[in-house]
Amino acid sequence: MKINKEWHEKNKMPKNAKIEERVKWHLAHQKNCHCRPIPEKLLIEIKRKNIKH
Repeated sequence: MKINKEWHEKNKMPKNAKIEERVKWHLAHQKNCHCRPIPEKLLIEIKRKNIKH
């Protein structure tokens, strides 16, 4: 899978990120880089909260 190095350099995951911050980061990541999928734990949270992705 191809990494978008520029996006990663500009968009660091916050330290001690809360679940909402992690969801937001991973959704943005999915739109800008395809180096890895969204973790299953977060996919469950996205479904549970009915967040569009």
